Amino acid sequence: MKKILCLILALVMVLGLAACGGSKPAEETKPAEATKPADTGAQPAEEEEEEEDVDYSGYTIRIYSNSNSTERVTWLVNEAREAGFTISLDTNETISGDTAAVQAANENKDGDLIFGLNETRWTQLINGQYENLTIADWTPSWADEVGNYVFPGKAYGLVVQNVLMLYRDDEFGTNGQKLHFQHWADVIDSGYTWYRQGKVGGTTNANLNSAMLFPYVDPASPAGGISIDGWKTLWAYCAGGNFTGDSYGFDPLNRGDVQIGSFYSSSLYSKVDAAAESSEHPLIGTLEPENWGVVDIDDGTFYIAEYLGILDRPGRTAEETAAVEAFAEWFGSAELQAAWSEEFDSFPCNEVAVDEVFGDDIPNLYTLRNFALDKVDGDTNYATYVINHSAVWTNIMTNLGFYWADQGAAPAEPDWDNLDWATLTQSAG
Repeated sequence: MKKILCLILALVMVLGLAACGGSKPAEETKPAEATKPADTGAQPAEEEEEEEDVDYSGYTIRIYSNSNSTERVTWLVNEAREAGFTISLDTNETISGDTAAVQAANENKDGDLIFGLNETRWTQLINGQYENLTIADWTPSWADEVGNYVFPGKAYGLVVQNVLMLYRDDEFGTNGQKLHFQHWADVIDSGYTWYRQGKVGGTTNANLNSAMLFPYVDPASPAGGISIDGWKTLWAYCAGGNFTGDSYGFDPLNRGDVQIGSFYSSSLYSKVDAAAESSEHPLIGTLEPENWGVVDIDDGTFYIAEYLGILDRPGRTAEETAAVEAFAEWFGSAELQAAWSEEFDSFPCNEVAVDEVFGDDIPNLYTLRNFALDKVDGDTNYATYVINHSAVWTNIMTNLGFYWADQGAAPAEPDWDNLDWATLTQSAG
């Protein structure tokens, strides 16, 4: 089952499996009554000395991440301390989103390790797009346990993520009507209210944009490989959607402010479990939803993975580097990723952890069709197409003013027939 799942979820990139390090053989036990060997003049081999535990806690490992909610940071700091590591990691109140995490690491030049980020960001990091960030060569012992979620010798998968469109089916939603769309963008003609993000940047926001734009791929289009109709549709999604200052669509859906909202798969069940803490009309039911559901979309969902990699840090001693590598080995291991999965409702890339946590009972959220694998330009699948065009899409949305935060100050819709796409696809800076 897990092998089938891996094929369903994998974002096909030209990646290979990294070699797996061997484990230390068990020490032999010396018999209680050993026969004295004949005296041949040779000295008996000395017993292998037992390796002592190394204390890495004296070095503070500086980490940057976009998977840094207060709950995640607190949990990881405590678990690391118990395992003998000292780490420093900002919560999302200080650093929020993948763009901010990468920019802070690049500017501060004090990072030892990065985790989170999707394939697009990792491709940029590994290709040296950021002048002060270099990904170190590293192959953990569990490299062959993460399937295709690997940049060989550089970064290895931790968590699989996908984006979901949720809806209420009670009196605050569709009143029992089940929702079925062909494409994500069909929400704009659904007749229901929906929540939309209030900024261009962010991993989840980028994934939602990728989901919305999927039906409009046009490699020949000067508008970043997306048809003009695609950008018109995304503008309509912005103009017709509600933004109330929430980071994601779960909270306004939970309050009953909207009938449809989008969220990411990780932590969804725990959010529903705690839904009554922040709403008088909460979503009810996790594995068996009572007043909500996932919109049935023919296209499916856009999957990505989050990775772990070690940064080269100038001036770091060999002993300090050993501490960083030991932490990365520990953090990405099946044991720790299984614990992370159980704590935060995430789905591990590590197949051993998947088997430990779920067995054959894989949640439906992770069996949805993955349109990131669809071929959209010759042999290029959509995941790779997104990676190749994401920077241009960001430029277009930024230059045209997509995702305004002030609902009362929406910009005028662009004159789509008279736009200079050669300029709009370039960075405003």
